[in-house]
Amino acid sequence: MSLSREGPQQVSENEAAELIENWLRQDRMRMQALECVANLGPIDAWLGAGFVRNLVWDKLHGTVTALSDIDVIYYEPNDHLEVAERIYEAKLTAALDLPWSVKNQARMHLKNNHNPYASVSDAMSYWPEQQTALAVRLRAGELQLLNLFPLGPLLALELSPNPKSTPGVFENRLKAKNWLASYPLLKLRC
Repeated sequence: MSLSREGPQQVSENEAAELIENWLRQDRMRMQALECVANLGPIDAWLGAGFVRNLVWDKLHGTVTALSDIDVIYYEPNDHLEVAERIYEAKLTAALDLPWSVKNQARMHLKNNHNPYASVSDAMSYWPEQQTALAVRLRAGELQLLNLFPLGPLLALELSPNPKSTPGVFENRLKAKNWLASYPLLKLRC
């Protein structure tokens, strides 16, 4: 993929997924994080949100930005205690010193004032930006992407609110994260 005056070139969903997987494989820190979660993290854990989104934006902007946290998400309906998340974080930090943020999506509906989520993908379907509702995991050496929205807009550097998100959250995050200053090629699609 290359940038032109018009922005990134359009690609199919399969090409987009392959490109993102290649970028992930080329990123040593992200691959170490994926291996660490695969070995030590919760069963069925995914690395989501900025872990993938920021990599794509960095590649398309020719920059490298530090991750403020590494979001590990999983779904365990029989354990709603935050202590399990802290135990996973401690195990991950002991193995690889990164800013881990582990969250059981089975309890996050309480924080977000939603009905209970049925799965990781159900929880992600409420995330504020469409381009953030993207996660990856490593299973048997293979990368698996979980994207709830088409990848094309992410690669086209579009930033869109999720229609299922709580009103106002997208706008608040846009200001707080300062994405438009950090990634000046982004285009808002509201």
